[in-house]
Amino acid sequence: MKQRIPLATQIFYGVGVSYAIVDQIFAQWILYFYLPPENSGLKPFLTPILISSALAISRVVDMISDPVVGYVSDKFNSRWGRRIPFIAVGAIPLGLSTIAFFYPPMVSEKGTFIYLAIVGSLFFTFYTIVGAPYNALIPEIGETSEERLNLSTWQSVFRLLYSAIAMIFPGVLIKYFGNGDTLVGVRRMVISLTVLCVLGLFVTVFLVPEKKYSRPVKHDGNMKEILKEVIKDKDFRYYLLGLLFFFVGFNSLRAMMNYYVEDIMGYGKETLTIASALLFGSSAICFYPVNKLSRKFGYRKIMLASLIGLIILTIGLSLLGNLIPVKYGFVIFTLLGIPVSGAAFIFPPAMMSDISEKISQRVNNRIEGVCFGIQGFFLKMAFLISIVVLPLMLVLRGTGEVTRFGIYSSAIFSALAFVISYIFYFKYSE
Repeated sequence: MKQRIPLATQIFYGVGVSYAIVDQIFAQWILYFYLPPENSGLKPFLTPILISSALAISRVVDMISDPVVGYVSDKFNSRWGRRIPFIAVGAIPLGLSTIAFFYPPMVSEKGTFIYLAIVGSLFFTFYTIVGAPYNALIPEIGETSEERLNLSTWQSVFRLLYSAIAMIFPGVLIKYFGNGDTLVGVRRMVISLTVLCVLGLFVTVFLVPEKKYSRPVKHDGNMKEILKEVIKDKDFRYYLLGLLFFFVGFNSLRAMMNYYVEDIMGYGKETLTIASALLFGSSAICFYPVNKLSRKFGYRKIMLASLIGLIILTIGLSLLGNLIPVKYGFVIFTLLGIPVSGAAFIFPPAMMSDISEKISQRVNNRIEGVCFGIQGFFLKMAFLISIVVLPLMLVLRGTGEVTRFGIYSSAIFSALAFVISYIFYFKYSE
């Protein structure tokens, strides 16, 4: 009988999701940095269309790398395991490429565009090298559905913690490090948070003994055959499409928070700390009950309920400052944390782990990396859609600057994405 994974190892695994910090930095600060609001203290680096184009190029590179990295990690084997070596190799380059985003050359607009496309491609490639094998560790070392849910829950606890750090502290760090210079403050904030990201990844590298808990490996067949077997699973397809549109909405929602706090609610950067603390605090409180409810009712029902909540609350954001007084913005941010706790944190890795286990048993082949790689492809596609659409939507009815109408339109865009996600998750059978 295989030894159960001890609590300490589960926690050390969860600590390694620190790459959520750079995920949050990208989602919340890249667009803000390159296309800042008028009162931010920053100057635009590129036009909205060039920002969208550069990041679209990097996303295309990234989407190709996801299934490739998953396939390679499935076939790879070493004395440290199949997944851990990838995390070790990718951690430091991921940190360096994150920092590089915030040091674009000022020689010309064309040079800045090329720089952003190259740095973005490197960032997303190393993000995949770290993230896909890290997530594939759940079915790699978790033998039962309960173990996989526990690993996913600890991952979610730390993902929430890291995301909260990356959302709550930037305003304070920018003020502290910048001393009135926003550009310097943003850069030093990014460096300090990125160091924390790299340290967390190496906790998992050194303290999670993958070989001790993983099962015997069997990986046959070429990539084309494996992808064909995986994609033929109908429920997997519904899951991926539901995931895609959920994260289109969620990524857009995260990117909008800065604009809502400053432009709609009229507060300064330090208030981002309050809004983020409310959202992630309520989400953290809901982790334990979501875990328990998922055991009783399954992931699908709780996910559908979460999406209904997100649809209603995101529509509420689109009415903030018009039908709904701006003071209730903090209430909306607090309530958003409740459905986000399961839909964004616990469910994706847990559901994907169970799906990859089911498919591996059906094809008699350990292909978790490929499954998570495909999931990564769809997650990156969600980022691509968000980052291409948002810069163009935020400047609607303007002459290149962010407008209130554009911010409200972005909230409606998120709500529509959640509606489409609901339709696909409704079709998914657990």
